[in-house]
Amino acid sequence: MFFSRAQRRNLAYRQGFIEMLTVAPGIAAWGLMTGVAMATSGLHTPEVLAMAILVFAGSSQLAAIPLLGAGAPLWVILATAFCVNLRFVVFSAHMRSYVMHLPRAQRLIAGYFVADLTYVLFTKRYPTPGITDQERADQMAYLAGNATVNWLSWTVCSVLGIVLANYIPPAWGLGFAGVLALTGILCSLATSKMRVLSAFMGAVVAIMAYALPLKLNILAAIGLSVALCMALESVLTPAVKPQ
Repeated sequence: MFFSRAQRRNLAYRQGFIEMLTVAPGIAAWGLMTGVAMATSGLHTPEVLAMAILVFAGSSQLAAIPLLGAGAPLWVILATAFCVNLRFVVFSAHMRSYVMHLPRAQRLIAGYFVADLTYVLFTKRYPTPGITDQERADQMAYLAGNATVNWLSWTVCSVLGIVLANYIPPAWGLGFAGVLALTGILCSLATSKMRVLSAFMGAVVAIMAYALPLKLNILAAIGLSVALCMALESVLTPAVKPQ
């Protein structure tokens, strides 16, 4: 079972826990400033507290907050959150082979806890799904330890940001710490020319398409960079001739 006692006793759980601690300060600072933004958006405190605890998706929260405060139609808010979170479709497709041995309820729990840095650290440590029962158990234990720190860092600090909103000046710029954490992870993953090209193309497209509504520049950046790299791989990788 996801987050079970057996997983917490697994050495891989501790490894995932410790590795996520290295980026937890950035996540915490980002969560704190997101909480401040939610608290000062004009929404009621119970509403922003519920969002902080249940939604667990910082980018879509930040995108939805001004729309909620402006009284935008529900379909616009949902469409915006959907577009911003489309990257999780890619994450889910990749993670599918890692978790398909779990019951559906546990897969849903795992899906809720998988976030950007959780996904990055997990796939960096485990490039391929486990084959044996022990390998799968180790991978799920690592994911659980990783997700524990990530969820607590984000959620606790988001709630603190809501509670302490009137005492944290925006001039502190704590939200930039989250950007620095993501940048550090991105640089550590740039281990091949194709990955560097993908990151560069994604950044260029995201900037060029910044004026698109509903954060669609993010979707365009992901789609074009992935399509380009897949096309290059198909051209550069020699075909394997049948024996």
